[in-house]
Amino acid sequence: MERLTDIMGIGVGPFNLSIAALLEQVPSLTSCFLEHKKEFIWHEGLMLPNTYMQTSYLKDLVTAVAPESPYSFIAYLVRNKKFYRFLNTEQKTITRAEFSDYLSWASKQLTNVKFSQTVEQIEFVDDRFIVTTNQGQYQTKHICLGTGKSPYIPTEIKPYLGDNCFHASEIGLRNIDLTGKRVVLVGGGQTGADVFLNALRGNWGQPAQLDWLSRRANFQALDEAAFSNEYFMPRYVEQFYHLDEAVKQQEIRAQKLTSDGITSEALLAIYQELYDKFEVQKQRKWVRLLPHRTVNAMSNTTNGFKLMANNTLTGKEEHYAATVVILATGFESKIPNCIKALTPMLDLSEGGLLQLDPNFRVKWSGGQDNHIYAVNAGLDSHGIADPQLSLMAWRSAKIINDLLPVPAFDLFENEHVIQWTNDDSEHDCEPASAAQSVNEGIAEKTLSMA
Repeated sequence: MERLTDIMGIGVGPFNLSIAALLEQVPSLTSCFLEHKKEFIWHEGLMLPNTYMQTSYLKDLVTAVAPESPYSFIAYLVRNKKFYRFLNTEQKTITRAEFSDYLSWASKQLTNVKFSQTVEQIEFVDDRFIVTTNQGQYQTKHICLGTGKSPYIPTEIKPYLGDNCFHASEIGLRNIDLTGKRVVLVGGGQTGADVFLNALRGNWGQPAQLDWLSRRANFQALDEAAFSNEYFMPRYVEQFYHLDEAVKQQEIRAQKLTSDGITSEALLAIYQELYDKFEVQKQRKWVRLLPHRTVNAMSNTTNGFKLMANNTLTGKEEHYAATVVILATGFESKIPNCIKALTPMLDLSEGGLLQLDPNFRVKWSGGQDNHIYAVNAGLDSHGIADPQLSLMAWRSAKIINDLLPVPAFDLFENEHVIQWTNDDSEHDCEPASAAQSVNEGIAEKTLSMA
């Protein structure tokens, strides 16, 4: 059995990779991060041509809390000799492919990340976790779950999964040919838009018919306004945590397009492509965009499938024929199989999911000095920023600080004009005494200059 480490990460996606990168600046803590894949690969099934990130490249693994880190996106550009050429592109956001390459580059530099390690079971024995993998056993004081989410498949569609009915997260891994086929795409978010645009451009062959169904009221843009982006600030997340549960759910629904809309660039590209094909080239209208449709049933036919959908505008049921069905229906949280032995000690929600405290600790009845942390598991507790990359580095620093007697990262924030609540006592804002001393110093300097 390997020696006892302070914290072990289960799964290496961007979120646990961020913690691993920041921990290299904290020599007092030992760590190890385990991943079943042979190397770092991020959403390989969704690496479609010309798909872009929704967040700034500065919201990388480390920059928000440790801009001096050698694992920043800027460091990646410099080390790979493309800093100046990148600047010349004047990009505000980068492609998913380049961000994935950056993450892979960082993973190869880190000594605390191990690949080809399939975690089979985690047990709690005495004062430590015993982690069993396909390559041996490890022991650790704390664990951090970063196994990601699973593709969400609507119940009515599950029986029909196969070669011609699959989740969009697999599309880049399949050798698909849509030539001459009737394609139904279900789901009106960013992934749906990316798949639709590639199908529209014939990147998988020319479909005979392409129908895009969405239960949303329209094909709606991501809300990227300045004040909307305040939802992705540490202070807001910390105050959100203490809201009433019913209010949290209300806010999450109200903020949907702030985190789950389609980029304006993608919508414009789709609209321009449609205009060129059907207004300029005068092609037959082989495409339909169908908002307000909720798929509620599916069946086999001689030539493929029939989908039944409710039109929420008319209240009527509509039928759509398909030879291929692609599901851009998002992802869902599930408790990883490897922690089944810990289940009796977990304080689960009514929906059977992990519950987190403000520092992203899982609530459980195990050892008081042994913590289970979880990343990308706090939508209901911490709000819409939790599954996004925007506060990745901040959350990582919160978790690391929670492990230490003295914080390693300064997470204090200056006051802002937006006040979400009147009580700031629970949050990492600048202490009044510190703010006062700074103001007094400025005043003194001003007087001396006068």
